[in-house]
Amino acid sequence: MAFSAGAAVGLLGGMIGLGGAEFRLPLLIGLFGFIALQAVIVNKAMSLIVVLTAIPARLLAVPIADVASEWAVVLNLLAGSLVGAWVGATWATKMRSATLYKVLGALLVVIAAALAASHLGPVGTLDLPGVVRLVGGLVAGVVIGVVAALMGVAGGELLIPTIVLLYGIDIKLAGSLSLAVSLPTMLVAFARYSQDASFQILRQNRGFVLSMTAGSVTGTLLGGLLLGVVPSVVIVPLLVVLLLASSVKVWRHE
Repeated sequence: MAFSAGAAVGLLGGMIGLGGAEFRLPLLIGLFGFIALQAVIVNKAMSLIVVLTAIPARLLAVPIADVASEWAVVLNLLAGSLVGAWVGATWATKMRSATLYKVLGALLVVIAAALAASHLGPVGTLDLPGVVRLVGGLVAGVVIGVVAALMGVAGGELLIPTIVLLYGIDIKLAGSLSLAVSLPTMLVAFARYSQDASFQILRQNRGFVLSMTAGSVTGTLLGGLLLGVVPSVVIVPLLVVLLLASSVKVWRHE
């Protein structure tokens, strides 16, 4: 079940260029019975592995020299996201489970809105002065870092449109830059979670985590091969509805 569920969410995410962690989180809570913080930690561990496996494939699509040429963008966002990741993970470890369920439900709505906005229409570019763009990148980085840490996701669904919107970068390159930002951000959140007693859930469920991760990686790779086969105007609304339905279930979860 773990492998199949991981493959299904990976396939869905891969078909629109995402890892599927936002779809995996509700399954960890609703189907497999993890409590809120445990689900976030397990999701973060899986997301980290999925991102690591996605980097080589991404480098084939976008040369590393192109990514390196935009180092200023990566540093701008990282300056905020690393702080946000630590803060978000700290909040998650201190929240009551009932509160965290509500927060996760609300964030699933945010992810659904970001998904619809970035895939169902062109993302424009803001013509901002350099200093304003710098501050905007820092603030956006903090917010994205908090959200990614709280949900255990990589944050690509928020990072990619932010990079396009703030810096006017091509969406294909933005996808690679988002990995350069999300990987260190995830490591910081993971380090903070490792200090909490709930981190033991990974050791206690090692087989489950490995099975679902293998399914997620497999599904993501297959979904990547199907990228563009199913039009965005068909798949994205279905995924948005799925996220909204999941948000309601997580919000009401006891």
